[in-house]
Amino acid sequence: MEVQISHLQYAIDTFYFLVCGALVMWMAAGFSMLEAGLVRSKNTTEILTKNIALYSISCIMYLLCGYAIMYDGGLGLIAIESVKESEVLASFAEKENPLLGDAVYSSASDFFFQVVFVATAMSIVSGAVAERMKLWAFLAFAVVMTGVIYPIEGAWTWNGASVFGMFKLEDLGFSDFAGSGIVHMAGASAALSGVLFLGARTGKYTPTGKAVAIPGANMPLAALGTFILWMGWFGFNGGSVLKLSDIGSANSVAMVFLNTNAAAASGVIGALLTSMVLFKKADLTMALNGALAGLVVITAEPSTPTALTASLFGLIAGIVVVFSILGLDKLRIDDPVGAISVHGVVGLLGLLIVPITNPDVLLVGQIAGALTIFVWVFVSSSVVWWILDKVVGLRVTKQQEYEGVDRSECGVDAYPEFIK
Repeated sequence: MEVQISHLQYAIDTFYFLVCGALVMWMAAGFSMLEAGLVRSKNTTEILTKNIALYSISCIMYLLCGYAIMYDGGLGLIAIESVKESEVLASFAEKENPLLGDAVYSSASDFFFQVVFVATAMSIVSGAVAERMKLWAFLAFAVVMTGVIYPIEGAWTWNGASVFGMFKLEDLGFSDFAGSGIVHMAGASAALSGVLFLGARTGKYTPTGKAVAIPGANMPLAALGTFILWMGWFGFNGGSVLKLSDIGSANSVAMVFLNTNAAAASGVIGALLTSMVLFKKADLTMALNGALAGLVVITAEPSTPTALTASLFGLIAGIVVVFSILGLDKLRIDDPVGAISVHGVVGLLGLLIVPITNPDVLLVGQIAGALTIFVWVFVSSSVVWWILDKVVGLRVTKQQEYEGVDRSECGVDAYPEFIK
């Protein structure tokens, strides 16, 4: 009987991991549609090319070296293979109760679940640098980001490695359940660095510094992308429970799903109400970013809040993201899709509120973790951006930007029927 239970638990946990990974992979489609909707039509093909290429690069680089750096502390490919049946049974035999304890699943499923998180972090960069960056410069950065930069900070945070041999974040009381900081703030930190190197899009700001609205080309696509991301987030947060095959884990998964959905819904309301107060209009783009802000803020700890508390966190995130987008515009930091605000500012907020519902987490640890992630990713990204700028250049010419990077970078118009 115990052997049958062990087989079943292993199968359930592995299958659950794979399904959640597939949901997170589907977020790549969400980012693609969201960004395609929020950029101008003349830049649509290029943004879609970036998204499918960065996902592919993420998968390859994490397989070649990223996974090894993050979980083995070195360079080189870790052998990813199914756990032997004898090893699974032996791990269960060591437990007094085979239905309690850590999850047991194949290393292949663990890799698959981890690699889609890497791609998510890189997708955040894509939207922020849209409409004026050279395609191949961006893809070159993706190689380093997904193969080295992200895995190193992932080793410090999720694998318990010491930060440059000086201290361990887990000893300071740091916790990030599914990656508000580790994934989202890391992606936003790299994006911020890239935006500062690139500068704003031509015509985005007047000589006096006032921001000029540059509407996206396709609001239905942007809304569809947000709903896809919302759906994928259930795998993002739910899969981070790591198992499903016992009562405690099943209840935890259900609570994570509930809180993830509640925070997103409240984020929409918070952003809509704020836009009504500030603009006297129900701004759809703010509502979409409000949903994503709610999802990001709850990602740091979706299992311990009550549903009402999660809703409150989402509401606050929806309000914060609107003011953050406006604040970055005042600083002349041009982010076409609001990625730095959604994933960076709100990602930081998500880390800082974890101690409210999880007494085992310390605020000082969250601050130390946030600073470690930001400083490492921002500085290392800046070095890579600087090298790329000197070697190949980061920005397209003014003429190429005027005509649209679809033609100069891809040679294909996304909407040829509407182009003269």
